[in-house]
Amino acid sequence: MILVSSCLLGIHSKYDGTTMNENSLLMKYCHLGKYLPICPEQLGGLTTPRAPVEIIHGSGEEVLKGIAKIKNNLGKDVTAEFRKGAEQLLYISQKMPVTAAILKERSPSCGVHKIYDGSFKHVVKEGKGVAAAMLYQHNIPVFSEEEMTEELLRELLGL
Repeated sequence: MILVSSCLLGIHSKYDGTTMNENSLLMKYCHLGKYLPICPEQLGGLTTPRAPVEIIHGSGEEVLKGIAKIKNNLGKDVTAEFRKGAEQLLYISQKMPVTAAILKERSPSCGVHKIYDGSFKHVVKEGKGVAAAMLYQHNIPVFSEEEMTEELLRELLGL
């Protein structure tokens, strides 16, 4: 079973409620039934649509350590919801036969290599989102949709 950011599978979970993140390569193999669509932000209790959110002064690792916060563009602190979503995702990954995760790059939850810098000016920096950091810390292989190739996906799917 592979955890996949639900927005990449065309599910309306992206912060603005659109499906603009649908990934054609991932969709090509949906019929195999080996994906478990997840949205850590929804698992943490946030609605869709929701205000844009960025990690302030840090990355997912710092959020998990309690030294960085997550706020929306209106200034509301949503750190607790992001931590809860990451914890729920870890719980799911421990209860299901999860072998890997394919997550949405630049997301404050799912970013694997890159996230936005907290300025709400579309500036990208190196770092993991909260859920990606949680999975990584528990030795679950985490991949971005941007690094996914057909060969790698077929390998992850056992094809």
